[in-house]
Amino acid sequence: MAEIDAQVPDTGGVNPWLIAASVMLATFMEVLDTSIASVALPYIAGSLSATTDEATWVLTSYLVSNAVILPASNWFALRFGRKRFLITCVIIFTISSFFCGAAPTLGFILLARIIQGAGGGALQPLSQSILMESFPPAKRGAAMAVFAFGVVVAPVIGPTLGGWLTDTYSWRYAFYINIPVGILAVIMISRFVHDPHYVRNAKPGKFDGIGFGLLALWTGSLQIMMEKRQEADWFGAGWVRWTFVLFTIAFIWFVIHSWRKDKPLVELKTFKNWNFAIGCALIFAFGICIYSMITVLPLYFQELMGYTAFTAGLVVFPRGIGSILGMPVIGFIGNKIDARILLTFGFLVFTVTSLIFGNSTLQIGPTTLLWPIVITGFALSFVFVPIATETYGTLRNEQMGNASGIFNLMRNVGGSIGISLTQTMLERRKDSHQTGITNYVPQGQVWLEQRLHGLTGYLSTRTDPANASAAAQAQIYGMLQQQSLLWAFIDVFRWTALLSAACVILVWLFKKVHGRAPAGVH
Repeated sequence: MAEIDAQVPDTGGVNPWLIAASVMLATFMEVLDTSIASVALPYIAGSLSATTDEATWVLTSYLVSNAVILPASNWFALRFGRKRFLITCVIIFTISSFFCGAAPTLGFILLARIIQGAGGGALQPLSQSILMESFPPAKRGAAMAVFAFGVVVAPVIGPTLGGWLTDTYSWRYAFYINIPVGILAVIMISRFVHDPHYVRNAKPGKFDGIGFGLLALWTGSLQIMMEKRQEADWFGAGWVRWTFVLFTIAFIWFVIHSWRKDKPLVELKTFKNWNFAIGCALIFAFGICIYSMITVLPLYFQELMGYTAFTAGLVVFPRGIGSILGMPVIGFIGNKIDARILLTFGFLVFTVTSLIFGNSTLQIGPTTLLWPIVITGFALSFVFVPIATETYGTLRNEQMGNASGIFNLMRNVGGSIGISLTQTMLERRKDSHQTGITNYVPQGQVWLEQRLHGLTGYLSTRTDPANASAAAQAQIYGMLQQQSLLWAFIDVFRWTALLSAACVILVWLFKKVHGRAPAGVH
């Protein structure tokens, strides 16, 4: 009987959609802040007398503390009460946001970002588990559409909003904007969210200090390697090699410790559930795909087309519109069509749009890729929501908190790896293509000489003839670099398309989840 009750939503008599709005607001704030901060980095560096490399620790410090808390959030929620812990995290995030905005030095803002990351780390998994538990299995697709709005749309809105706030006011307002949102979230969570009986009566056991320490070591090491990999030339630097060794040892020890221990900080035996294991693998790959695209598209418009950060944000903003249009659609049909079919559609459309981006040229205008960008956002709705419903579909409600922490960590780790691989690929493929084009020059010697002669003659009428030849050669070299960078972007787009297409294979490893209670409940 207790097992049956564990599947019935325990909302304390509150409309579950009010609960959804409350927790989604907190999630939206946390995800939005990450992308806003990335846009403001150059301004933060200038204001605080720091180099650009030093300023990137503003992102790294947040991601490290965020990653540590993500999978550990379930134990804290069970120990202190999930509602109380969620409100505390929102308050910590909001107050630290104020101190981030008011920071007078780089060291001050880094400390504030570490605290902010710790507060924000629990928001996504707690919000997701509360959402899944507040709705019956038949309506979880619609609930996840609301959650997906915060996770998918916020990173798109962030750069545009961050660019506008930074240009119009100051980078400090990119953090101050969290204050009214955080206050509203605390009020709504206090009013509408309640702990279910299995959370109120939970006995999480003693704090797993060893597990937490190992978790902090391997997640921190991984995030630092991913964030600082390019400037350290990956394994070219000794400290990176030692960090990798530390990551490997801590990760293996963490897995063995958590698997053997009774009531560990993170319950890894949840991976025995087939759908959950497949879902984690799929969200990891999805994180690589979507974060690669979110990173590379604005760079494409900035570095190749010469757009400002704000203008590039406006150009990619329609992806958010596509996601907004897709959420109600997936919410309506999510429980009427096999989720594997929806996922296949989403990944295949994402593949096609990535290939369209991979066929771009330097002659595109601001609206050339408008519809592919909108369609990409629409397709994301058909990926994020069905992944969650299939992943959690055969889990009991009391497993949701632990599962959500692991699930969100897998997405974030995939995103970190995707961003690192994308930026590294851009640099190295650009050099490779530049070498290839240069090697082709002898075969096109006549064309090159004609082009150089024409440019020299043109520039001679506008500058000193002695400098015209050097200026013409500089223009030719600039064209070489531009073409090399274009082909590097094309490689990234096509690689993302290939990975997205491969995800379709994983999709069909899911066991079908029907719109009923999870397996094993009678």
